[in-house]
Amino acid sequence: MEASAGLVAGSHNRNELVVIHGHEEHKPLKNLDGQVCEICGDGVGLTVDGDLFVACNECGFPVCRPCYEYERREGSQLCPQCKTRYKRLKGSPRVQGDEEEEGVDDIEHEFKIDDQMNKHGYVAEAMLHGKMSYGRGPEDDEHSQFPPVISGGRSRPVSGEISVASHGYGDQMLSSSMHKRVHPYPMSEPGSARWDEKKDDEWKDRMDEWKLQQGNLGPEPDEDQDAAMFDEARQPLSRKVPIASSKVNPYRMVIVARLVILAFFFRYRILNPVHDAMGLWLTSIVCEIWFAFSWILDQFPKWFPIERETYLDRLSISGGLDTEGNQLPRLVYVSREKRPGFQHHKKAGAMNALVRVSAVLTNAPFMLNLDCDHYVNNSKAVREAMCFLMDPQTGKKVCYVQFPQRFDGIDAHDRYANRNTVFFDINMKGLDGIQGPVYVGTGCCFRRQALYGYNPPKGPKRPKMVSCDCCPCFGSRKKLKHAKSDANGEAASLKGMDDDKEMLMSHMNFEKKFGQSSIFVTSTLMEEGGVPPSSSPAGLLKEAIHVISCGYEDKTEWGLELGWIYGSITEDILTGFKMHCRGWRSIYCNPKRAAFKGTAPINLSDRLNQVLRWALGSIEIFFSHHSPLWYGYKEGKLKWLERFAYANTTVYPFTSIALVAYCILPAVCLLTDKFIMPPISTFAGLYFIALFSSIIATGILELKWSGVSIEEWWRNEQFWVIGGVSAHLFAVVQGLLKVLAGIDTNFTVTSKATDDEDFGELYAFKWTTLLIPPTTILIINIVGVVAGVSDAINNGYQSWGPLFGKLFFSFWVIVHLYPFLKGLMGRQNRTPTIVVIWSVLLASIFSLLWVRIDPFVMKTKGPDTKLCGINC
Repeated sequence: MEASAGLVAGSHNRNELVVIHGHEEHKPLKNLDGQVCEICGDGVGLTVDGDLFVACNECGFPVCRPCYEYERREGSQLCPQCKTRYKRLKGSPRVQGDEEEEGVDDIEHEFKIDDQMNKHGYVAEAMLHGKMSYGRGPEDDEHSQFPPVISGGRSRPVSGEISVASHGYGDQMLSSSMHKRVHPYPMSEPGSARWDEKKDDEWKDRMDEWKLQQGNLGPEPDEDQDAAMFDEARQPLSRKVPIASSKVNPYRMVIVARLVILAFFFRYRILNPVHDAMGLWLTSIVCEIWFAFSWILDQFPKWFPIERETYLDRLSISGGLDTEGNQLPRLVYVSREKRPGFQHHKKAGAMNALVRVSAVLTNAPFMLNLDCDHYVNNSKAVREAMCFLMDPQTGKKVCYVQFPQRFDGIDAHDRYANRNTVFFDINMKGLDGIQGPVYVGTGCCFRRQALYGYNPPKGPKRPKMVSCDCCPCFGSRKKLKHAKSDANGEAASLKGMDDDKEMLMSHMNFEKKFGQSSIFVTSTLMEEGGVPPSSSPAGLLKEAIHVISCGYEDKTEWGLELGWIYGSITEDILTGFKMHCRGWRSIYCNPKRAAFKGTAPINLSDRLNQVLRWALGSIEIFFSHHSPLWYGYKEGKLKWLERFAYANTTVYPFTSIALVAYCILPAVCLLTDKFIMPPISTFAGLYFIALFSSIIATGILELKWSGVSIEEWWRNEQFWVIGGVSAHLFAVVQGLLKVLAGIDTNFTVTSKATDDEDFGELYAFKWTTLLIPPTTILIINIVGVVAGVSDAINNGYQSWGPLFGKLFFSFWVIVHLYPFLKGLMGRQNRTPTIVVIWSVLLASIFSLLWVRIDPFVMKTKGPDTKLCGINC
């Protein structure tokens, strides 16, 4: 061999020589970004530590992990370029021949799972000893030093728990001891091809055959299965599907254009008052400004709408058996203790009791929340949620996965917008692109750790910026140098929850936070679930009874910082809001087949009572210290658009005041022959045309990217007016009475559809005071239309022009209240006498007062000198 060829090197591990070329023949390195496998053409991929995958540490020939695994299992186990035998890398299953090079099979120890799983047990043992009041029976005194439940050891897995190997949480436990090397450009003899084409074809054929047989391979040894599951766990279980820019970008442009048009519109309205009807003009201006503010709160959280898809085939299936192989019961019924004189907090208190008892009995890391009138409609629904909660990349920061509510037994036309598709298919998709959807009280999978008040794990910190010495104010900025990364980079990025727990253990009293149950407190430190070690079934049952006693929450943080939050009828909104303020994010999961279905109150009275309950809960949150207008600014973890959405959930009932006034204005204009606007010029008419065009365009584009039908959108608009002038108005009044005077109100449970006949409940009438305001508004507007048309007929042709604007205004109110009118009439088209009497009485009183007072029209005393002169 010529000396100029370079150095000749050998190794005791192989029986051949390798030529190392000199610098004069050195080929430039390839761009390492996007390195591809020289065998199959796929990306080389990354190691468990996030580095570029290197199959051969001798020559660095680029090979992906599937090709590397195939060659070790089915091929010659040699590198295609340097013919060196492939060594076993971290995470790879053992094959025949590995024992000759390795003295110990370290597949069980290289990930150090046991040490990580026992970490919290040891910490809990040290911190909780001497602090917890565990003893409540004579048997506790028999044990020495530590309670048996905190005395170290791994947690005992139960059915329903997800093992570390199956859901990708093992990534944070992996070490980074693998030798790191970068792929060089493949070196070959001068004049030769990249490598032998014949061998290239053979490898590709074998790889293709192996990939086709992947799903039909026989069972592997347990060690290989564990390693394969670790490898699969690193794959993402879900991904975002952004809505096409051709649909979203025009939508955003119209929103911005509508803002500009509103600015010009209000400028015109304010600078052109109606002097002969100042009251009407001022009332309309105030209402329109509030409507614009409400629209901003509702519209801008829809700026980043997204959709998602899941990969259920990548999710391991994690059995219904306990550790002894016995099948676990399918249902456990829990009834909490109730006593007179104790505040039970209704649904929120029941859910908190269920969280504690389930932590003692099974302590699964995830929980499904369903209302009693809902059922599972999609057998894969929970697996869909697990694809988000167990995703190795983003799952650790997800507090809950919210599904849309779908209902049975609703009439085809959905008269009262019970399906609520505008909220679930438009608003929730928009929130999913920000920080996640709000919690709606049912159809939701929770992460148990998020319910315990812990913060989400912290991601890698951004490098800090410092100004240079030359100019402290306007100088250039440079990044601080990075410190050396931790040996386990992924574990470092996910250790926020560990730090949070250690801080709690150092500075807080566990009894004050979680209550006096050492078994329950120990379970809160087990992120991966499982009941505490060395715990007997009898002891667990005794502790389960203790944690659901009515006095357990006294002097604890339950309902304040832990679990479902107390203080509002709508505890769902408040609970989700607290989680988002801590920095958690939620996910909106909307599978093609509805995950869960329930029943809805299709009767008009029951529907209004349901809306009243929701609105009253929002009013309670608005006046509490948890109001989104002033809560959660300190840590700054709630995004601004998400805050807009939560502010809208608490502010929207107040829109009823402006809506009632705006619905009465048309009748007033028709009865007094006045209007809220002065005569409009041709130029001013462009403002109104542009405003109405932007409103229509916003609605059309919103329907285009969301898939909601125009009928569903119109039903939602109609019920927004119906609920606004009835249930929302009563909620504001009752909320103010509760806050200012301490007067509380009780609600009856909304009744559901009956099975006597199809939609029989739809036509049933149930008396409620909520029916009076919309009926009164309907009668006033109908009377106003009749009065206005009669006046125009008497005054001649010239009075018809100004009348059209007033009639359009009044017809807008009547059309929106039309479903209410149909529900009021019932199947027999008869309105109950009591409703007619009350409505006519109120309309008459209003008309008489109007004739006597006439507050919205400018008063003039004496003769009009402009018409008849001074000497008249």
